[in-house]
Amino acid sequence: NLIHTDEDETVVSELQQQGLSITSVPAVGRQVLIQRNGNVSIDCTDEVHPDVDRLVSLAARVVGLDVAGVDVVAKDIGKPLKEQGAAVVEVNAGPGLLMHLNPAEGTPRHVGRAIVDHLFAPGDSGRIPVIGIAGSQDTHAIARLVAWLLQLGGRHVGLASQDGLFLNGRQVERGPCVRWEDGNRLLMNRTVEAVVIENDARLILKDGLAYDRCQVGVVTDLAGADQLSDDDIHSPEQMEKVLRTQVDVVLPDGAAVLNAADESLAAMGSLCDGRVVLYAENPDLPWLINHCEQGGLAVWLRQGGLVLVTGTTEVVCLDLASLGGKFLNFATNVQATLLAASATAWALGLSPELIAAGLRAFETGLSWHPAPRPSLLR
Repeated sequence: NLIHTDEDETVVSELQQQGLSITSVPAVGRQVLIQRNGNVSIDCTDEVHPDVDRLVSLAARVVGLDVAGVDVVAKDIGKPLKEQGAAVVEVNAGPGLLMHLNPAEGTPRHVGRAIVDHLFAPGDSGRIPVIGIAGSQDTHAIARLVAWLLQLGGRHVGLASQDGLFLNGRQVERGPCVRWEDGNRLLMNRTVEAVVIENDARLILKDGLAYDRCQVGVVTDLAGADQLSDDDIHSPEQMEKVLRTQVDVVLPDGAAVLNAADESLAAMGSLCDGRVVLYAENPDLPWLINHCEQGGLAVWLRQGGLVLVTGTTEVVCLDLASLGGKFLNFATNVQATLLAASATAWALGLSPELIAAGLRAFETGLSWHPAPRPSLLR
């Protein structure tokens, strides 16, 4: 007799079309179709021929997928496909995992663990560098400089700032782009390898940051309380409680970059889980000197040179006179802007030589290069 299953209507209908029923006895040698699609999962991982493994992996790579479900029609999965006239019939970008975790027959496979191990190296968090820049003093200029230096370092960089939305130096949207949505759009873009996001106190109060943690958090100043009275913010002390958010989210292996010209702002470094890099035009500030005497990092000016400081060791990165006057109309306080951008790039691991070359090569103007909106989302 035919194998008796639950009297599924689909199976019964299929048999009736062949002139049979559940109780029919097929003639010797006759093949009977029971079901047109196979929904029963039987694990055969250990039986897969190496040639089949190679070809299905190739099929996934050809269409650009890291994880895929590949459908193969074959008589024997333990033999090369070519020998049996078998073929790949589909590459699925959204494969299900349940069939592997709980097959009808065979050994369950921990495919989720294998996928994670494939996508991320040991110890890799899966994060890209996120740089958040908060405050009111030339934050748009600092953001553009940092994005430029990261791009020179070989990364595909996204930038959301008052100057617009940028992808690897191309301005893809004009006008202020400092909303939560703008930062989120960049973080959703799979081509972006580092993101620089300009923030301000109003954004933090209204929507919060577009990211949960960041590699570097920059705070330039505690000004602007007079513009936030509607949010019950009236003093620099209250602004400190708002802008400390940018420092609170720095990762343990990251850094806070703080303007040491304001002692209370420099003291915010105690809230950081990572390192602290202070910057100031004046290298003789007592709290800045104390920070460096304890082995801290700093960036300051000395005799016209931009100096990178580690404890008591100083490295002259750049003579600012070599930049000429190209930054004069780029920022309100050019020196502080260059210090903040250099400190951020240094905290991200860029070499002094690359920072110097990047500042010399930077173009302060903007050019409009619209890109199709789908490129921002995928």
